[in-house]
Amino acid sequence: METFLIAGLGNPGSKYQWTRHNAGFLFLDRIAALNGLSLVRKQFGGLTVEWERKGIRLILLKPQTFMNLSGRSIIPAMQFYKLQSEQLFVVHDEIDLPLGTARLKMGGGHGGQNGLRSIMEHLGKGNFTRVRLGIGRPLNGDVTNHVLGTFSPQEMEIFTRVLDGALDMLELALDEGVPKAMSLFNNKTYLEGL
Repeated sequence: METFLIAGLGNPGSKYQWTRHNAGFLFLDRIAALNGLSLVRKQFGGLTVEWERKGIRLILLKPQTFMNLSGRSIIPAMQFYKLQSEQLFVVHDEIDLPLGTARLKMGGGHGGQNGLRSIMEHLGKGNFTRVRLGIGRPLNGDVTNHVLGTFSPQEMEIFTRVLDGALDMLELALDEGVPKAMSLFNNKTYLEGL
């Protein structure tokens, strides 16, 4: 059975739970909630659950290493399941995209995102697929407080729609390939009707 690792990036602990930097964790929580899954199994320095969907095995992983050390959790999981980097999807917050957007990207650099930096240092390359969840840039330029700040209720309403759209995008990427999902989803926004 074909296997993919879906790693959502974030920081463990209740104080970080609803922060923008935990967008990847929130994405996996959304998948779990919609599909009756529970990310509770402790493996690879993270929390995991297996999800079989349309004959494909998906390993959902929330590294508990803190964002800057995400590679320490993701690489052992890849080794255990004998996965190539093309079988890795990393879901993360993206300050270079506005709130209300989600984009797929194949390969590339880390763009200052420390979770991606850690994964690339451990992998030795960056040729995995990223699900980039837009959180926007702060108005005052204080990036740290912005990414570690919590979503307002209105932002959370928008972000929940982004998560659902990103899940549709991921499922199409798994079913029909990343290029097709990019062409159909990368220009969408999730602000309509607000």
